[in-house]
Amino acid sequence: MYCDMETTNDSLNMEFILLGLFPGMKHTSFLVSVILLIYIVALTANSILILLIFVDSRLHTPMYFLLSQLALMDLTLISSTVPKMANDFFSGKRNISRVACGTQIFFFLTMGIAECILITLMSYDRYVAICNPLRYGLIMNHRVCLQMAAFSWAGGALTSLAHTAYALHFPTCGSREISHFLCEVMAILKLACEDISAYEKAVVVTSTVVLLIPLSLILSSYALIFLAVLRMNSPEGRNKAMATCSSHLTVVSLYFGPAILVYMRPSSYHSPKLDHILFMLGAILTPMMNPLIYSLRNKEVKHALKKVLGCYLS
Repeated sequence: MYCDMETTNDSLNMEFILLGLFPGMKHTSFLVSVILLIYIVALTANSILILLIFVDSRLHTPMYFLLSQLALMDLTLISSTVPKMANDFFSGKRNISRVACGTQIFFFLTMGIAECILITLMSYDRYVAICNPLRYGLIMNHRVCLQMAAFSWAGGALTSLAHTAYALHFPTCGSREISHFLCEVMAILKLACEDISAYEKAVVVTSTVVLLIPLSLILSSYALIFLAVLRMNSPEGRNKAMATCSSHLTVVSLYFGPAILVYMRPSSYHSPKLDHILFMLGAILTPMMNPLIYSLRNKEVKHALKKVLGCYLS
């Protein structure tokens, strides 16, 4: 019994080794450099978007408030993975403590789940704006927007905390190598000494709640929006609504597609290379694409950017 307790304590205090992005791949330095460039663009674009929404009173609307929350989540999401991955690659030190690993899992899952919730609420915002415009100001008031943001952050944090604590309570034995460029729940569980089948079922249940149900609500909202758009008499209003909805659906596919493939595929179909690609799409590329697709091409945001640049240059 004493030996078992000692082994468990050792496993809880041990460090993991992250094998990095596509171990054994040639020209990895070029790929990491591209990812760092994506990180800089994502950092700049999301920061600019948050700044513009904060300083320009014309962007103080429910849609842009929710977009500022999405941009903040994107900044946190990509910052929870890329700096550590780049530091490991250039320094050659790939070890990570169990506490640091748990911290990375917590922030990564929190942002991922919070964004799924927030995007679902954003689709409701668009539904009200297009299908019930006369009551939009009454329904989507400041208090409701704050509640939506708080619910997204809290829902992500609480769900993530439960999964992080439960996944890390398993003792690990044998190899300390994680076949990934970040600490990820399913990769960690492959090192567990105990049977994790019950937890894998819990992951499927959670994925259904935070992925499939929100996705079905989003698609239902946009189906109603498209029907409303088709009944519009104004071609200009119809084109604007269609452009907004198409950009939103593009972001939805970027978020939910990789996440569903990662967490809802049977374990027998998992491969490290495919998982790396999916995580790169969802956790690295998407935070860069969001501000470009969602906002920085909008007339209101362009006008705000010109206004800020004009004040800065004058």
